[in-house]
Amino acid sequence: MRTSRVSRKTRETEVLVNLNLDSEGKADVQTGVAFLDHLLTSLATHSLIDLEAKVKGDLRHHAIEDMAICLGEALKKALGNREGIRRFGSAVVPMDCSLAFCAVDLARRPYAKINLKLRGKKIEDMPSEDIQHFLETLAYSVEANIHMWVEYGANDHHKAEAVFKALAISLKDAMAIEARRKGIPSSKGVI
Repeated sequence: MRTSRVSRKTRETEVLVNLNLDSEGKADVQTGVAFLDHLLTSLATHSLIDLEAKVKGDLRHHAIEDMAICLGEALKKALGNREGIRRFGSAVVPMDCSLAFCAVDLARRPYAKINLKLRGKKIEDMPSEDIQHFLETLAYSVEANIHMWVEYGANDHHKAEAVFKALAISLKDAMAIEARRKGIPSSKGVI
């Protein structure tokens, strides 16, 4: 079973993440930021990852950033040496007026190219810039190559939610065990 537990305690935050990659998408998320709770619950639901994520922090930015670090570390830990996985995943997700794209490569070469086209400074109780920062931090922490963008949309809430759903489906596909795969999914023999 591909599970992991990551905790992190600093002078600024205390974070706990438990996850199970091979489950049904149950979520227990308490970050202190309601919109991040919503996005992470959506991520769990559509990736089929069971996720427990809790953070207490001095500042909203620190809580969001450290949650991204810990979630990435938990995913990395649960994936192990990444043997047998599909490695690549991509998705296109509509959300009412918005259309989002995401492509993921779990090759341990961290990179993030993200264009959310958010217009406002805040979505619900979360600064828009922290959504971008969360996704970039997650990509580097899990050691994944993640490209995501919003093609169009009139509502920032829908844009952000569509991107997280596209990420969830992309991760679900990339992390899936490929029955015919023997070993590491690379012609080099390592990732």
